[in-house]
Amino acid sequence: MPTTTPPQRKGIPGALVVVLALLGISVFINYVDRGNLSIAAPLLKDELRISASQLGILLSAFFWTYATCQLISGWLVDRLNVNWVFAAGFSLWSAATAATGIVRVFAALFILRLLLGIGESVAYPSYSKIIAMNFPEEHRGLANSVISSGLVLGPGFGMLFGGLLMSKFGWRPFFIVLGLVSLFWLLPWLKWMPKKSQAIHHDTKSGPTLPEFLRQRSAWGSCIGLFSSNYLSYFLITWLPYFLVRERNFSMNHMAKIGGTAYLLGAIFSTLSGWLSDRWITSGATPTRVRKTFVAGGLALAGTFVALAVIGSPAYCIAAIIIGVIFFGVCSSNIWAITQTLAGPQAAGRWTGFQNFVGNLSGIVAPAITGFVLDRTGHFYWAFVILFAVAMTGTLSWIFVVGRVEQVIWQKT
Repeated sequence: MPTTTPPQRKGIPGALVVVLALLGISVFINYVDRGNLSIAAPLLKDELRISASQLGILLSAFFWTYATCQLISGWLVDRLNVNWVFAAGFSLWSAATAATGIVRVFAALFILRLLLGIGESVAYPSYSKIIAMNFPEEHRGLANSVISSGLVLGPGFGMLFGGLLMSKFGWRPFFIVLGLVSLFWLLPWLKWMPKKSQAIHHDTKSGPTLPEFLRQRSAWGSCIGLFSSNYLSYFLITWLPYFLVRERNFSMNHMAKIGGTAYLLGAIFSTLSGWLSDRWITSGATPTRVRKTFVAGGLALAGTFVALAVIGSPAYCIAAIIIGVIFFGVCSSNIWAITQTLAGPQAAGRWTGFQNFVGNLSGIVAPAITGFVLDRTGHFYWAFVILFAVAMTGTLSWIFVVGRVEQVIWQKT
C-alpha cells in the first residue's frame, strides 16, 4: 500500500529571523529598563530617605501609565504602521531611562517612571501584531519564546551586571549609559523591520468592536491569567533584590549572582519550551492542549516554588527562587501564542492591548501591596502567601475560563 508522509515543516525565512532577533533584543532592553529601579532600591531608599510604602509606590508608578496606555497602543498598532509606532515608543522609553540617572528628587523620578510606562506600552501590542501577521501557528511558540526569553534575560542581566556595577559605581551611571546605548538599537530596526506592506493590516473594519470583544469568555480568561503571571513576575522584578538583601541578608554581589543565574536558566527553559510546543503541535497535538499545558502547568509550579522561598535555609531559598523562575519561563513561552491565535491578525493588537491593560494592573498592585504588607508586618511572609494565591487563580483561569485555542470568527462591521 502507498504510504504518505507528513508535510515538511518549513523553516522561518532569514529576513524574519533577523526581525525576531531584533524583537528579542528590544524586549531584553525593555525589561532591563523597567526593572533597574528595583535593583537600585536598597541604595535609592537610603539616598532619598523614603519609607517602604513610598518605595512601593515609586516602583509601581511605571505601571500606572504602562497599563492604562495599553488600550491606546493596541488601537494604534492595528491602525498605523506598527514598525514606526514601536520605534517611537522605544525612543521614548530609552530617553526616560537615561534621564532617570540625572534627576535627584522623588517627584522627578516619579514622572520619569510614568514616561517610561508610556513608551514601553507599545511593545507587546507591537510584538503580537508582528508575530500574528508574519509567523504561522507552528512557529509561534518559538517566536514568542524568543520574546519571553528577553523578558526573563532582562531582569537577570539587570540583577547580575546591574547589581555588580551599582555596588561599584553607584546606580546613576548605570541608568545614563543604558538609556543612551539602547538608542543604537533603532539603526538595525529601521533597516530590517518588516516591509511596509506587511506591517499594516488593511482590513481594519473586520476587527471586533469593544462590546463584541468583551463578550468573549476567553478574553477575560486570558486577562485573568496574564494578571496572575505578571503579578509573580513583577513581584520578583520589583521586590526580589530588596528581599534578598534586607530580609535574607545576602550582599549586593550575592544577590546579583542569584538573580542572574535564575533568570538565565529561565530564559533557556523559555526558549526550549517554545521549541518543544511547536514540535508537539507539528506532531499532531492540538494548540489547546499544548499551549495550556505549558502556560497553566508552568504558572502553577512557578507560584509554588517562589512562595517556598520565604521559608527554610538560605540555600533552600536560593534553590526555590531558581526553580520558580525556570517554571515562569516555561509559562511565559506560550502565553502570547494563545492570544495571537485567538485574536487573529486583524485583532491581535487590540486583544493584546486590552489583555495587557488588565494584566499589567498587577504591576500597580504587586509592588504597592508588598510595600504595605512589609510596613505593617516587618517581613515578607504574607506577601509570598498572596503571590501563591494569585498564581493558583491564574492557573485555573488558563485551564477553565480560556476556551479552545483557535481563532475567533469576528463579525463583519
